Formats: sequence, structure tokens, C-alpha cells
Amino acid sequence: MDLANHENNLRASRWIKGIKIGEGTFANVYKGTEKSSGKKVAIKKIKVGEMKHGLDMTALREVKFLQELKHPNIIDLLDVFSSKQNINLVLEFLDTDLEAVIKDRSLIFTQGDIKSWMVMSLRGLEYIHRNGVLHRDLKPNNLLIAANGLLKVADFGLAREFGDAGNKMTCQVITRWYRPPELLFGSRFYSSSVDIWSMGAIFVELVLRVPFLSGETDIDQLKKIYHAMGTPTEAEWPGHTKLPDYHDVGHYEKNAWWNLIASIGKEAQDLARDMFKFDPASRPSANSALHHSYFTSSPSPTPPLSLPKPLAELRPRALAPDETKGKPLLDSAEMGKGLKRKAESPRTSEGVSRKLVFT
Repeated sequence: MDLANHENNLRASRWIKGIKIGEGTFANVYKGTEKSSGKKVAIKKIKVGEMKHGLDMTALREVKFLQELKHPNIIDLLDVFSSKQNINLVLEFLDTDLEAVIKDRSLIFTQGDIKSWMVMSLRGLEYIHRNGVLHRDLKPNNLLIAANGLLKVADFGLAREFGDAGNKMTCQVITRWYRPPELLFGSRFYSSSVDIWSMGAIFVELVLRVPFLSGETDIDQLKKIYHAMGTPTEAEWPGHTKLPDYHDVGHYEKNAWWNLIASIGKEAQDLARDMFKFDPASRPSANSALHHSYFTSSPSPTPPLSLPKPLAELRPRALAPDETKGKPLLDSAEMGKGLKRKAESPRTSEGVSRKLVFT
């Protein structure tokens, strides 16, 4: 046995693989334990040997980004080892995600709760962008939540480096409901603004408790965007009619869609409107968004430990197929995706599930 194999086997021997908590086409996720400490982890087993069309490089990219991006609001990669035709990522165990929180109707969100989840998401995203990386798959179930309430950006299977404006990139990224119109029109040259549109969709979803723009096809997605926001003019979005897959999907009058989130105040409406600018160059950066007056206005963000959180019961579950057309990479198979949750009765104000209303 050579030195590299010996070291790999030593790394693998540190971890005990437990029950499967998520299953996808190219990756399975298991609950695991560190032998020496008993600490819970998640082991993401990527089936490298069965991948084609450059998927091996994708797995390596995910490992690379997780090794380099260390931040309190980004999931922590603890170890990597290989086994047969698999790459195994050992990740911190996070028992729930923002999608589960949004769907749990026993939980009532305050304005401070929404602000807290947004500020943690944007802090993680700002660090990702500052280090020259696009996430390209932001959605509620890729925003995982730790037992202490900290939110962490996860699933870097579609991430890639950016920096050179002349580099072509695929437009078949970002789950459709969170995908900006420039990608729906086939743009191959884009920036970190694609992630900002996704964050805008997540922001509104936190208020509505349902996805804001939920098209069944790419054309239907564009129609839903236009129905809410109106058909953009050339002045609003210069050059959009020249994009590779542009086509006229009809004329729609502008609607004051931001009134749907009036309950969380004018500053929040202004920030969401900025994130949903048709012109990618007009959207704020993650850093600019964090400095928006919304985050300094009252109420303050809820401390993470006080955020509402569902009680989780781990059960194996098949991961839903990814709806992104042509997505050649991994299904979203992060830890905590195989959770089924029992509805709870509302708790008192001392618990994490609080019956409060917006003012």
C-alpha cells in the first residue's frame, strides 16, 4: 500500500457511516459519527465512477470551494476521502433548512426573524462573491440551519469561479423558480447578480410562505416574472432583446408586486425591488445589500438562538429530481434534506415557535 492510500484509509477510518438521510442520482447523504468524539456529521458520497460529461471535475470543484470558503455562514467541510468509485465529503451536520422552516405553518415569523435569515444568507453570499465564486443554486433548501440557529449556505455542486467577463458560462443553472431572466433568455456572460435575483426570490418567499415565482417551464417562468413586474423596456434592461434565446412572451402591464410584502415595511420593499431589477448591472451587490437601510431599521434581527425552528425527526427520503433543465451535475443532496417533521402546537413566547404578527 502506497503512502497516499494509507493516508486515505486513515482518514476514512475516523468516521462511521450511519443511516441514509438523502438520496440522489449522483450522490447519497448519510448521517455519520466521528469515532473519537461521537460528534454527529453528514457524509456526502459522490458517485464519481458513474459520472460522465465532465462531472468528475464538478465533484472536484465542490471539494475545492468547500475547502477554501471558510465562514460562519457557509457549511464546514471537515474531511474528504475516497472509497472505491466515490468521493466522500464529511460535512458538519445541520438538521434542518430554510425550506422546512418556511413550510412549517406552526411557526409564525416576526419581522426580526426574516431580517435575521436574510442577513445571515447575505453575509455568506458576500464572502462567496468576495472570493470570486458564483453559487448558482441559491434556494431555501440549500440554506441549512444549525441547532444554534445559524444559517449556512450549502451545496456548491453548481458553483464556479468568475472574474473574467469574457468567459462563457452555462445558462442552465439555478433552480427555475430562483433563476433570473437573463439566464432564462440564454445569457452565457453573467455576474454575481444572478445570485442576487435568487436572494430576492427567497426574501419574498420568507414573507409569503410560498414560492413567489413558480413557473412550470422556462417560458411560463418568464410569463410569471412579467405578470408580476411588467414587460421590461429597452431603457430598463438594455440589450435584453439581443440575448441568445430571447423571444417575445407577450406584453404585461407593471404591477405593484411589492405590496405583497408591505407587512415588513418600506425598507424591505425597496431592497426586494432592487434585487429584482431586470438589468443585472442595476442589482445591488451582496455587500451593498447588507448596507441597505432595511438592516439598520427597527426591529433588529432576531438572535439566531431565538429563531423559530421545527423539531426534526431524521428519516431516509429520496431526494426530489432537480428541475433545472439540462442540469448535468449533482442533485441537491445535502445533509438534513431527508427530514420529515411533525406539526407542533404553538408554543408559548418562551419557546422557539411564537404566535406573533407583523406590525
